[in-house]
Amino acid sequence: MALSTTELMLIEQRVTNDGPSAGVAYLLWFFLWFVSAHRFYLGRPVTAILQILSYFILVGFVWALLDVFMIPGMVRDKRNEIRQRIALQMSSDHRAFA
Repeated sequence: MALSTTELMLIEQRVTNDGPSAGVAYLLWFFLWFVSAHRFYLGRPVTAILQILSYFILVGFVWALLDVFMIPGMVRDKRNEIRQRIALQMSSDHRAFA
C-alpha cells in the first residue's frame, strides 16, 4: 500500500526536525575538526575514528579538508536514512491496521 500525500508530508517534516543540519555539521567541522565531531554528528563513527587515527600519518589533515565538500552528501545520506526508516514504520503501521 502506497503512502498518502499527507503521510509523505509528515515524513518530510520529521526528516527536517530529526535530521542533521548542514550548518551544525560545518560548525563542528570548523571548530572541532581534530576530533572529527562532524562525522560523529552525521552518524559515521567508524570513519570518524579512522580519521582521528590517520592524523598521526598526516593523511587525516587532507581528509578533514576534503570533508568540507563531503558534508552535504553526508547530510543528504543521513536524511534519506531517516526518511526510509519513518516510511517503513508508517507502512508497517498500515499493515497492522489492515
